[in-house]
Amino acid sequence: MNSKIGTASAEEAEQVAVAILVWLANQEELMQRFLALSGLTALSLRQASADPGFLAGIVDFVMAHEPTLMAFCEETGTRPERVVASQHTLNGGQADPWM
Repeated sequence: MNSKIGTASAEEAEQVAVAILVWLANQEELMQRFLALSGLTALSLRQASADPGFLAGIVDFVMAHEPTLMAFCEETGTRPERVVASQHTLNGGQADPWM
């Protein structure tokens, strides 16, 4: 585990993921991009949100593009470090699932 990465409880990480989803729902272009990349539809989104991997995916989506991450953080008052810690927790301790 990287000591520079903060920690988030599973509950905190889930709260961040839900906050991202709510924020994305108000960002039409970004939501359409997320749906296209994930293969989900607006109708299947609710069912998918029950899947633990979905929460990790939504955080990964925001973390993959720094301007999107910063827009989310600025508009919601969330510290970027909290999003990083949530990503780390939701991905089972691995900050970047692609590494």
